[in-house]
Amino acid sequence: MSSGPARVAPYGSLSDVLVGRQAELALLRTAIAAAPSLALIEGEAGIGKSRLVGELFATPELAGARRLVGQCEQLQDPLPLSPLLDAFRLAGGELARARPANPVVGALAPLLPEIAKHLPPPLPPLPDQRAERHRVFRAAVALLEHLSPLVLVLEDVHWADGGTHDFLAFLAAHQPRDLSVILTVRTGTGLLPIREAFARAPSGPARVVTLTPLTRPEADELARRILQADLPGTFAALLYEKTGGIPFVVEELLRTLLERLPANEIPGRPDVLTGLAVPTVLRDVVLQRLSSLDDPVREILEAAAVIGMTPDDRILAEVTERDAAEVAKALGRAQAAGLLHEEDGGCRFRHALARQIVYESVAVSGRRWLHLKTARALESAGPKPVARLAHHYRLAGRPADFVSNAEAAADTALFHGNDATAARFLLQALEIGELSGEVRVRLAVKLGRAAVDGLAHAEAVPILERLLATEPLPAHLRGELRFALGRLLRQHGEAWAGYLQIESAVGDLAGRPALLGRALAVLAAPETIVDRHVGEHAARCDEAESAARRSGDRDVGVAVRIARASLLLEQGDPASWRLIDELRRDEGLSGAPREHARACLNWAQGALRVGRLDRAEALLAEGRQVADQAEYLRVAEVVELVTAAVDRAAGRWDGLEPRIRRPAGTAATFAAASLDSRLLRGALLAAMGPAEEAVACLGEVITVAGRVGAVWPLISARVTLARLLLTLDDAAGAIEHATAALALVRAKGIWVWGAETVLVLVDALGSAEMADAAALVAELGAGIDGADAPLAQAAALSARAVLARSRGDLPEADRLLDAARATLQEAGLRYEEALAAERLGRWRCESGAATGGPLLESALRLYGSMGADRDLARVSRIMRQNGVPIPYPWRGGRPSHGQTLSSREREVALLAAEGRTNQEIATALFLSRRTVESHIASALRKLGLPSRKELRGLTALP
Repeated sequence: MSSGPARVAPYGSLSDVLVGRQAELALLRTAIAAAPSLALIEGEAGIGKSRLVGELFATPELAGARRLVGQCEQLQDPLPLSPLLDAFRLAGGELARARPANPVVGALAPLLPEIAKHLPPPLPPLPDQRAERHRVFRAAVALLEHLSPLVLVLEDVHWADGGTHDFLAFLAAHQPRDLSVILTVRTGTGLLPIREAFARAPSGPARVVTLTPLTRPEADELARRILQADLPGTFAALLYEKTGGIPFVVEELLRTLLERLPANEIPGRPDVLTGLAVPTVLRDVVLQRLSSLDDPVREILEAAAVIGMTPDDRILAEVTERDAAEVAKALGRAQAAGLLHEEDGGCRFRHALARQIVYESVAVSGRRWLHLKTARALESAGPKPVARLAHHYRLAGRPADFVSNAEAAADTALFHGNDATAARFLLQALEIGELSGEVRVRLAVKLGRAAVDGLAHAEAVPILERLLATEPLPAHLRGELRFALGRLLRQHGEAWAGYLQIESAVGDLAGRPALLGRALAVLAAPETIVDRHVGEHAARCDEAESAARRSGDRDVGVAVRIARASLLLEQGDPASWRLIDELRRDEGLSGAPREHARACLNWAQGALRVGRLDRAEALLAEGRQVADQAEYLRVAEVVELVTAAVDRAAGRWDGLEPRIRRPAGTAATFAAASLDSRLLRGALLAAMGPAEEAVACLGEVITVAGRVGAVWPLISARVTLARLLLTLDDAAGAIEHATAALALVRAKGIWVWGAETVLVLVDALGSAEMADAAALVAELGAGIDGADAPLAQAAALSARAVLARSRGDLPEADRLLDAARATLQEAGLRYEEALAAERLGRWRCESGAATGGPLLESALRLYGSMGADRDLARVSRIMRQNGVPIPYPWRGGRPSHGQTLSSREREVALLAAEGRTNQEIATALFLSRRTVESHIASALRKLGLPSRKELRGLTALP
């Protein structure tokens, strides 16, 4: 039996056999077997992501494969593509043999001076930084294609800068056919912005290889291979308890024990594990190994930990004031101790945790001194790496040096279009208490510009508010800060507060017509704010056009025209489509892809509000395409939301409710999108059930929208809840909510938003109040006269039909309602069409017309295709009451058991008959509440019972 460990395997592992990862290795091998392909390897620190990659390339099929490996550093550099550029530098020899033919690769030459002689000549700079960034992306893809067949590996992508994330999204959409890409990423670091791009890559979605801790048997096997001995149960249990099955921790713990005891003695000594506590075991292991080194080696290693994961030998020598030979010897000793390993000809910490533990072992005063020496060494090395300098000066306790470098790093990040990185640097700089008022204002103005697209809303808002409250600012800066704050508040869901901030900025921006035009264009949007009449929005739009002309700025002119088109669209003005089509062809809009994408998505939402589904689908497709091409990942939530809204309007409800939940989550980037998502979910639940959940969801939207002053969600939520309450026989509640919605419509003056409100009120008011209802319908008709708004026109026709029927004019009522149904059918609004068909079918059945039955059946099939179970139960009851046979199966797909209850439906119905609530039934049967609601609705339909209360007391069911 061996008294020492097995031979050293890849990445410094003590085991020469990969344990517990065969399935993951096979999945990874399959994932990249047929290029082009994408693979994400996920797992916590120390789980073995890099080891899995190493084992992949040790397989016979890939042992000779050409590969480039780039490493993302924990310090975020605002210069995009740094890990990719590091990988390209390794290809110098290959490029020396065959220079790339594509001249666009020359765009990389200034970024890769080490291998520039092997690249095409540099290209002249482009005036537009976005175009320059796009060209660099194209050049990187072209170089990868030239080097293909190739496997590109980027490790620790959770530390990548925003530019690298954007490039990877671009690469997913333009991947060379002979390229495979592998990314390793640590879990628990948030949602990577590239995930969506990789999920919908043209080559197919990325394969995700998830690594979890080893199971107890796998951890036992790993330990047996390292110790070359069987493990008694006591030792194995304690080992697993101490390590949690994380391979790196298992190996580091055993590495330390092997220094104390012969391998064959360790399994019989479980007591040696008792002094190592989880989760500090890894720290103990590393610190024990660190203490085994002599002082000079330890000092050099500590300096290396301050410098970074892969310390530069020259910088390390300067910081430690040692010669190159002494540094090399010390690094060799640290490598022998297992703290470092060799990679690409240099030394690197074996693991980020190892570096962190060594770093934290240095006294705070010593760390500050080392950071200061590192910063000075970096400054003497040539072009200033301002991001790294900011990092080191901040930790060195040099605020002035930190702020100047942080501001420079933010400027560089903004220059490269990396707003998020810029915002983070500026936020850190603004935390410094000793800033002068002038510097603080300058940084805050830059933060206001960066934070709108930089995802720093929660951090930026209080800083801007504090500056506006405490600093004596010149008018033009005060106006710019108020405008920035207003936009941030609006995106944060605070519609009313944001609107007021922008209103207050208008006077201060009189001398800056370009910014004034943009501010007024935002104020022209009607859908986000209560207590402002559409006439006021129109006046703001006129003022914006005047400011845009004074500015002479074409981009501002385009922004104002977008606002004008949106304002007209919300009113159902047919002229809006002409203006929208002109803008879609305008080079000013197409040359600003972010503005273009946002405009199309906003117009798509406006088109849905007026019922133009055809236009909404076209605008959504264009907005998604533009956002994809521009790698504008920030609007991904909005794209998802609008897609769900379009699918809801079109009746494509299968799997829709879970999709709607995502933008409504607490991690949503756009609070306004979260509110709209909850509204959409409430409307869906009102049709599908459970009803009590729909009421709660819509009530929450009303509360939040009322608090923040968001008018469209507030009107829509109230009218949807009013319609739902009518189906629950709560006419008083329906009238209350519909009346409140009508007051908002009148205050806004946009009647295409109020048509459904009027219809609900006409339905809810009794015959004695038909005079009031007729006045409402007349007011609505005047408000939507000439509007291109199928939803509003159909609701108005339906309301007029109800009035005609109340007067006893049944033919006119039938004609009007049939026209409403035809309008909705032509518009493709399937759910509203089903509602109209149900109403018309019921009326005709009640009057004895034979054509009523087919209409009810068509409503039944439409509801069934959408899964609108609550509506299905209601229309089935109407059909039975009128002697209309219910066809089975009425929606292709799952069997319906005809008129007979399924075993599950009978089980649920009997529990309901006992008086149990849906939640109690769900708990007892291990079902969701929604499934219980569906089973009860189906049972009531088959039994011909009008409501759930009719089940009470039943002890047997057919």
